[in-house]
Amino acid sequence: MNNPIDVLLCEHEIILCAIKKTLLFEPLIENDKTMFKAELKKMIVFFRNYADKYHHAKEEDILFPEMNKKNEILSDGVIKEMFDNHENFREHLLQVELFLKDNEFKMAFSEFEKYASALKDHIAVENEEVFQIAETLFDERELEKIYFKFMDSDSEIGSEEKLQFENDIANT
Repeated sequence: MNNPIDVLLCEHEIILCAIKKTLLFEPLIENDKTMFKAELKKMIVFFRNYADKYHHAKEEDILFPEMNKKNEILSDGVIKEMFDNHENFREHLLQVELFLKDNEFKMAFSEFEKYASALKDHIAVENEEVFQIAETLFDERELEKIYFKFMDSDSEIGSEEKLQFENDIANT
């Protein structure tokens, strides 16, 4: 069976790997500011695109609305919390970018650490709660339908670009 939850779990692993990689940049603040700035900018592009444009879009545009159709109570609870988290992540990345622009490297890294911590907590909640709820709400046929909507979403945005992001993280 093509399971959309497996897709999201795999994307979470890529995102967690990217967080680990980015947290290793801290010594560059003292040793090579130019490299720090360039590498952090690349990672902002990754998180904006892969984590938000590909991954969060699947949740916001496909999975969460389908979950809400099955159980409206979720929309004011855990689903609302997930949407709010996604908005907060966008704000954190904007702040990181603004600090970088002003060459406030320690502040940029500190803001990234806040982002990373919140994102790791968010991923844990989704993995341990939200996705478990989803798997109980949907039967196999419904899950497969969601899976194919996920594939369509990736195709519309650009499947090759997504694969390139995954390869970039896996190969560093």
